[in-house]
Amino acid sequence: MKAVVSKNDLVSMIGKIQSVVSARPSVPILASILLEASDDQVTLTATDMTVSMQCIIDATVIEEGSIALPGKKIFQLIRELTAPQIKISASTQEIAEITTGTAVFKINGMCKTEFPHWPNLAGSPEIQLPSSTLKEVLTKTVFAAAKEDSRYMLNGVQVVIANQKAHFIGTDGKRLSKVSTAVAVDPSLQGQFVLPLKAVEEMIKILEESSANVTLSLAPDKIALESGSQTLVAKLLAGQYPDVERVIPSQLIHEFAIHREELMLLLRQVSLFTTESSSSVRFCFETGQLHLSAMSNEIGEGKVSMPVDFSGERLEIAFNPYYFLDILRHSKDETVRFGLNDPHNPGLITDSTQALFVIMPMRLSDLPPARKELEATV
Repeated sequence: MKAVVSKNDLVSMIGKIQSVVSARPSVPILASILLEASDDQVTLTATDMTVSMQCIIDATVIEEGSIALPGKKIFQLIRELTAPQIKISASTQEIAEITTGTAVFKINGMCKTEFPHWPNLAGSPEIQLPSSTLKEVLTKTVFAAAKEDSRYMLNGVQVVIANQKAHFIGTDGKRLSKVSTAVAVDPSLQGQFVLPLKAVEEMIKILEESSANVTLSLAPDKIALESGSQTLVAKLLAGQYPDVERVIPSQLIHEFAIHREELMLLLRQVSLFTTESSSSVRFCFETGQLHLSAMSNEIGEGKVSMPVDFSGERLEIAFNPYYFLDILRHSKDETVRFGLNDPHNPGLITDSTQALFVIMPMRLSDLPPARKELEATV
């Protein structure tokens, strides 16, 4: 193998791909990045056996070949080099030579035959979406997904394809986000896929704020994202995702507009009076007014108020302020719609997009049986 590549291109691509490299690999080869030179291109590949990623950069290939090099070390070295062009050569498949001007570095590597094979999704159904659209819907759902929950299916984002729409869903049992977008596919294409969190986070990094289309390939056990010169393949989580439709309120007694940024500001203020053991803010709705309050023995008490378009009998309900803030951050518009039924059932937040957010209430006093059944659904 012998190739000359741009230093900036190589640093950029290794920087993107190295996050896939396992920090604690089960086998030594998984700590490496595979470099393959052919057809005036260098292809970089990394995998942790759940998420695999490939990047392609233009190069002057003098001699075709391949070698697997330690991901962390090669990134640290290339980043420190100052020459605009870097020559990478490997006379054997176990030692690579990095040359820039008078500087020469030799790095021990491993043979390509030890590296896992690239997953094959040939013939799988495909959907295309603008890069910015896919980035937005993934960002709006992944924040609500569980992190290291024992209900492992919640540690991912569900994608449901049905009736020429793609629905993206994330939930941890305490909050839920569902975002929908139209897709130009055959009406017969339907399916449900659960993407692991790491795959979603890597996809968000790859995707750009661009109207250019990217491609999702959907296999029964894998999903692939192709965006420009980068391709990511992830194994899907196996199992049954909860029926979240049961949690989303279909009818609302109270529904009104609320100023998003003002509510965020007041929630940040009053949340300073919550603790880890008591992270609850009381929402008290009266005609035309919302009063927020929190109290803890260790800190003290905070009370704030703001005008809202609410009418009817006084209603008190409690929410985790940090979950509420997360939802508001991922909403759009100057005002959002907030819907409620009673203190024991979830609230619904919507904006002008095809996104909806559900947040579970916290205890005002004793938890009634209805609330326990609600949490049990997810």
